[in-house]
Amino acid sequence: MKAIVQDRYGSPDVLRLRDIDTPAPADDEVLVRVRAAAVNAYDWHIMRGDPYVMRLTVGLRGPRRKVRGRDVAGRVEAVGGAVTRFRPGDEVYGDLGEADGAFAEYVCVAEDLIERKPANLTFEEAAAMPLAAGTALVCLRDAARLRPGQHVLINGASGGVGTFAVQLAKIYGAEVTAVCGTRNLDLVRSIGADHVVDYTADDFTRGSRRYDVVCDLVGNRSLTEFRRALTPTGTLVLSGGGVSTGGSILGPLGLFARGKLLSRFVRHRLLMPTATPSRHNLATLRGLAEAGALTPVVDRTYPLSRTPEAIRYLEVEHARAKVVITC
Repeated sequence: MKAIVQDRYGSPDVLRLRDIDTPAPADDEVLVRVRAAAVNAYDWHIMRGDPYVMRLTVGLRGPRRKVRGRDVAGRVEAVGGAVTRFRPGDEVYGDLGEADGAFAEYVCVAEDLIERKPANLTFEEAAAMPLAAGTALVCLRDAARLRPGQHVLINGASGGVGTFAVQLAKIYGAEVTAVCGTRNLDLVRSIGADHVVDYTADDFTRGSRRYDVVCDLVGNRSLTEFRRALTPTGTLVLSGGGVSTGGSILGPLGLFARGKLLSRFVRHRLLMPTATPSRHNLATLRGLAEAGALTPVVDRTYPLSRTPEAIRYLEVEHARAKVVITC
């Protein structure tokens, strides 16, 4: 099969289209014929080996797992002997987590990391959901415990996670202020934002408005600035630090560490949630998509052979919403 393989850290040029062996599913796995795979900031970080501290766990000189890609949508080709939830022909989607491997024609996935694809979505739309929508769900529903009537600000509202966060915040009954650049103002309005802030013209941390929840998906502000935008007992959710300029030691982990330390001494709730792959969350997202309440926004699609170009677009052009690879 063909796959995008990475042997060393570096620019998108380190990603090569190669022929490799088609994997065989273990007892608890399914073999998926990949139809689409989304690009995430996570893929960029692994490609670059940035922040450097991450290399301690994923590989010092190059990533131990050679095929990139977390988000996948496709059809089940074969199942392991212990698999009970799926059979060949089923359309599925999911987040492979640190296992990676979605930028390929076939991938083996643990049964518990996938769910049936939302029936009303294309494979490209379904692939756009798992990591980004799952992160937004964990940030707002689980960490912030968002309630109807609360005022929430989404910093980075036009990005992959942000477009889902705006929609989920509306689903949970919040009044939503979306922060993004000028070219994306209409986009975030179209997915439900009640108010928009153009960060090139206005600074939400210096305005008069205060928010019950600030969900940061960028990591471009200090804790002091974020807290200035909160109500006295408000909640700051830190999940930012996507694609950066590179060459960092700690990257967004530095902000997260400072937030964790400061949280012991202030009234504000400062939270740094981790979105781990969950078939239960995938089932929740599928239900919202099939009900028409949650709609993936896909910026561009690229064929598998142009995956380096897709990641370069994410890295350089500040892609809006999701970029998807088709196989």
